[in-house]
Amino acid sequence: ITGNLTSVSEFFLLGLSDDPELEPLLCVLFLSMYLVTVLGNLLIILAITSDPRLHTPMYFFLSNLSLADISFISTTIPKMIVNIQSHSRVISYAGCLTQMSTLILFGYMDCTLLTVMAYDRFVAICHPLHYTAIMNPRLCCSLVLVSFCVSLLDSQVHNMIVLQLSCFKNVEISSFFCDPSQLLNLACSDTLKNSIVRYIIGAMSGFIPTSGIFFSYYKILVSILRVPSSGGRYKAFSTCGSHLSVVCLFYGTGIGVYISSALSSSPRKSAVASVMYTVVIPMLNPFIYSLRNKDIKSSLWRIGHRIA
Repeated sequence: ITGNLTSVSEFFLLGLSDDPELEPLLCVLFLSMYLVTVLGNLLIILAITSDPRLHTPMYFFLSNLSLADISFISTTIPKMIVNIQSHSRVISYAGCLTQMSTLILFGYMDCTLLTVMAYDRFVAICHPLHYTAIMNPRLCCSLVLVSFCVSLLDSQVHNMIVLQLSCFKNVEISSFFCDPSQLLNLACSDTLKNSIVRYIIGAMSGFIPTSGIFFSYYKILVSILRVPSSGGRYKAFSTCGSHLSVVCLFYGTGIGVYISSALSSSPRKSAVASVMYTVVIPMLNPFIYSLRNKDIKSSLWRIGHRIA
């Protein structure tokens, strides 16, 4: 459907493939990944809430990260599976805006929570004697609330930009979810101003948390290098291993998707690349934290032993 459409009530999500024979395979694959992600993150939350020894700031932030990951993947995959099963790729205009804003909300909340967790590690390693006083429950709850509010503001700004689009030259979105950049590309009006605003907001919202993480790890590295024994340095840095792995995976994949989208002339290839960012990362996070963390593993073992 092409032409200048001033009144749009729905969009068409083209998905990852036009081959009908691949659709059952894609459905099973993404349903499996979705269930693994939800189950894995729920187990992390259950392990943290059920074990009093894990009622610390680090694990409080981790449980919120798991909750954000569940919400993040739930904005795209269920709709994709329903579309495949119903052989319909239609999403309403309101549904598209809702999906886009919630995706940005929980995606950016992942970003801000990783920054908060980096700050938590910075305080734990650089100011261990004052850790309990600084990272008190009130501050921890405030940091999570601020993360949510900042993420909500970022999502609503993107929402307002799309709402200002007066008409569309096409209603076919070459992805399995409503991507704000693709919606701007579909607009028939001049979107230069909106694009500039979006890139400025994106740069600011990306620069601030990234700077926070870099600054925290710079201070952590300086502090660790002052430790005289290699065993002490390893013990101090090992508490950051899981978080650093997730940060590298999160930002590395995000940068890779951005570069592939910029270089690739095919929107469908960009959609395939975005699967890594929207599906694979939320699925891998609980495995990274559970496999690299003795406290989480022992808590999960106790839960399994209790059930058995």
